[in-house]
Amino acid sequence: MKGKPLASIVSAGLSKFGKIDGLYARELFAEAAKEAYERCPNLDPKRDIKALFIGHMGESYEHQGHTGATAADWAGLLHVPATRTEAACCSSGVALKAAVYAVASGLCDVVMVGGVEKMTHRSTPEVTEFLAMASDFPFEQWHGITFPGLFALMATAHMHKYGTTEKQMAQIAVKNHYNGSLNPKAQMQKEITLEQALSSRVVAWPLKLYDCSLITDGASCLILTKPELAKRYTDAPVHIIGSGQASDTIGMYEREEFTSIRAAKLAAKTAYEMAGLTPSDIDVAEVHDCFTIAEIIAYEDLGFCRPGEGGRMAENGETALKGRIPVNTSGGLKAKGHPVGATGTAQAYEIYLQLTGQAEKRQVADAEIGLTHNVGGSGATATVHIYRRG
Repeated sequence: MKGKPLASIVSAGLSKFGKIDGLYARELFAEAAKEAYERCPNLDPKRDIKALFIGHMGESYEHQGHTGATAADWAGLLHVPATRTEAACCSSGVALKAAVYAVASGLCDVVMVGGVEKMTHRSTPEVTEFLAMASDFPFEQWHGITFPGLFALMATAHMHKYGTTEKQMAQIAVKNHYNGSLNPKAQMQKEITLEQALSSRVVAWPLKLYDCSLITDGASCLILTKPELAKRYTDAPVHIIGSGQASDTIGMYEREEFTSIRAAKLAAKTAYEMAGLTPSDIDVAEVHDCFTIAEIIAYEDLGFCRPGEGGRMAENGETALKGRIPVNTSGGLKAKGHPVGATGTAQAYEIYLQLTGQAEKRQVADAEIGLTHNVGGSGATATVHIYRRG
C-alpha cells in the first residue's frame, strides 16, 4: 500500500464559522476542542495529549498574544507544552507540520493541533491593515497595496499569459458557494448565480466581491497520534502520508513570475514524493481559495492540470462536487469562511470528514486519498498535506 503513515488523525473538531458575537477566540477554540473530544470517547485529553500546536496570525484583533498557553487552558490542557505558530494565513498549516514532526519523531504519542482567529468585531479597514502585515512592509504595505491588490496582480498576469477570464474566476465562486450551502458550519450557506458573481462590485480589478474570501471568526483542531496507536482511539483513522512545506520571498515583486506560487509547488513536490503518489491519485482536495484566482493557480501548482489550464478546468466542471477531482467541498475559504489562523486545520477537518464518510450532503463517493493546500500571505509560505483513509 502506498504512503507510509507519518501520523494519524483520530478525531477532529470545528467551531461554527462566521460572525460570532460575544465570544473570544479562546472560547471558539474550546468549542472546536469539545467536538474533537466528543468524537473520540476513548481519549482522555488530560492523560493522553502531550503537546498542543496552534496557529494564530494576529494579536491585533483582540489585543491578545500568548495564544499557546491561552488555548491550552481553555481546551482543558493546562500544563501541556503549548506552541503557537504564525505564518499568516498558513499559520495552522505550519502548526500541522510541526505536529507531524512531533509524532513522527517519536517524541509525542498524542498531540492536539489547531488554529483560531476572531476577526469580525474589527472594521474592514482594520482587518485589511492587520492582514497586510503578512506582506512586505517597506515595499508593499507602505505603498498602499492590499491583499486584494496583490492577488489582482496575479489575476491580471494569468489573464494576460493564459487567457484566463473573469467568467472562469466567477465559476469558482459559484461552485464554492454551492458547496458551502451544503455545509452547516459554513459562514455563507447560500448559492449564487454566475450573473451575481460577475455583476458584484469591483474590489481590485478584475477581482469582485464574490471573488474574495470572507472576514470570519472560527477555530479548528485535530487529534494526531502514532499510526500504531490509532486503533486505540478510533476504528476509522485518517493517516497523514505526505507533508510538505516551503517558503519564498516575502515580497511578491521579487518573484520570477506572478502566475504561480513557487512555495506551493515545492511543498506539493515534497508531499507527493513522501506519499509515493501523483496528482492523479487525489480523490478530493481543499485548496487555499483566498481569492478565486488563487484556486485556479492552485490547480496548476498541484499538478491537477497543466499551467494555464486552471480556468478551463473550472469552466468544465472538473472540480465540482461530482467532477473528476472535487475541490473545496467545504465551500472553501470563499464560502465556508477564512478565520486566517484556523484555515489550515479546518481544511484537514473537511478531508477527515470526507475520508471517514461523514461529509453528509457534500460527501464524495469512495474518497480514499485527500489533499490540503494552505498558503500564507501572497505565497511566502505554503504547506501541502496528503491523507489516506485508514
